[in-house]
Amino acid sequence: MRLAGSVGHTLLQALCCKVELVDPMQIIIDFNEIESWKSFHSVFSEIMGFPDSYGENMDAWIDCMSSIDDPETGMSTIVVKSNENLDMIVLGMSNAIKNTPEIFQCFFECTVAVNQRFIETDSETRLKIVGI
Repeated sequence: MRLAGSVGHTLLQALCCKVELVDPMQIIIDFNEIESWKSFHSVFSEIMGFPDSYGENMDAWIDCMSSIDDPETGMSTIVVKSNENLDMIVLGMSNAIKNTPEIFQCFFECTVAVNQRFIETDSETRLKIVGI
């Protein structure tokens, strides 16, 4: 799927991956560190504190990210209150679009899927992709 026109460009700019904790509601995702699916999952697993059983695929990523507002699940050491957002600050977006477009687009689409899960469960938590 390609995102068309200025809307697609704006959406991509709003996205991206070594991830580090800035404060409890922000992480920095340095896509300059993402070269493959393996590195994508390694970066997120480390920063988000995914469990040892994390499956290193996007279904597992969605499951873990959808649980950040429920500490009882043990799916992430990052916990966000059900009415707060997790801002994913994206560095290296232009490099990601150029060098790993499939990974970057999937990251965006899966972020949308996580937010849809939050909506379906009446949680006010949202993931936000913030390009710098």
